[in-house]
Amino acid sequence: MSFRTTVIPVAGLGTRFLPATKATPKEMLPIFDRPLLQYAVEESVAAGCSRVVLVTAPGKTSVLKHFTADSRLEAILSQRGKAAMLEAVQAVTSLAQVEEVQQRTPCGVGHAILQAREAVGDEPFGVMFPDDFLLAEIPVLEQLRRVYTEHGGFVLAVERVPVEHVDRYGVISGERVADNVYRVTDMVEKPSMDEAPTDLAIVGRYVLPSKIFSVLGETGAGVGDEVQLTDALKVMLSEEVCHAVEFEGLRYDCGSRFGLLQATVEVARRHPDIGSRFRRYLSELD
Repeated sequence: MSFRTTVIPVAGLGTRFLPATKATPKEMLPIFDRPLLQYAVEESVAAGCSRVVLVTAPGKTSVLKHFTADSRLEAILSQRGKAAMLEAVQAVTSLAQVEEVQQRTPCGVGHAILQAREAVGDEPFGVMFPDDFLLAEIPVLEQLRRVYTEHGGFVLAVERVPVEHVDRYGVISGERVADNVYRVTDMVEKPSMDEAPTDLAIVGRYVLPSKIFSVLGETGAGVGDEVQLTDALKVMLSEEVCHAVEFEGLRYDCGSRFGLLQATVEVARRHPDIGSRFRRYLSELD
């Protein structure tokens, strides 16, 4: 049992990164030599998905354009003998079948996912939020896919966070059923420290059944006066088994400037061509 489509909401304004995001969508900001969004698409492909549905906002034309062939650019690179660059550009456009739907009114991430209903159809699908930049030996969406294949239902990624930060996340409670896997019994959106059932916070990776669309369609505004995905998932708990995967890997919050900087430094440190040089540079700073 698997899935072939991933939905990636990218309709946000990216106001934390202004003025950089005035003309460039936040998801297109680079982590070393690739935009943030490309890493998410590559992770989706590594989990066996062949389709990616981007939920964009009006005017975000550069997001889909990045994954569309540019014959003029390719011809120029070919004429100039830039074989490696040409290969890198062509690899992006052949990653997956990438298409878009629009969220015309910003009403929350649950509402954004609902816009992909027609594109996804009656199939299970993955959901990824590229702001959660995850580095892992086994891609995190693939870790979720394996649990989904074994257990069915729906699956989400979780990470232990400092208790003073639980009010930034959806938080789950549940019972451990395997190494790093919990059967979820409840979840709360952005609870206070006193109300949080655990320190296991939901992060931006999910495998969901198509049934979630009908639930989202009936879900009213929640925290922040927006349609919250966590609220719909909580309703689903009465109908479907849910497992949470405490994923193996590192997470960087690229919805913040510091997190984006951390991710860029970490990717540069690991890069096969310049990693050793960059690590040496960092060690010499102090």
